Amino acid sequence: MYLEIVSPEATLFAGEVTSVTVPGINGEFQMLQDHAPTVSLLQKGKVKIDGDVSIDEANESRFFKEDGKTILPISSGTIEMKDNKVIVLAD
Repeated sequence: MYLEIVSPEATLFAGEVTSVTVPGINGEFQMLQDHAPTVSLLQKGKVKIDGDVSIDEANESRFFKEDGKTILPISSGTIEMKDNKVIVLAD
């Protein structure tokens, strides 16, 4: 599936991933290929990306690795999943 993470300043990541786990306001949840369409608010926490992830040099300082996953800390945001495309609007 295709994941795009956008902040007010820039697009932080765009590419194919295996899964993404996000901190929803009702708890953490994961999305995989062919997940049902979803829109949700996000709270402070970690966006966890699984797959062969390549981060642009300009954004590398925002991400870190943990348990084999690429992690982006966020303070809040919104997520939309539709037709195997995930868009995260992150603060």
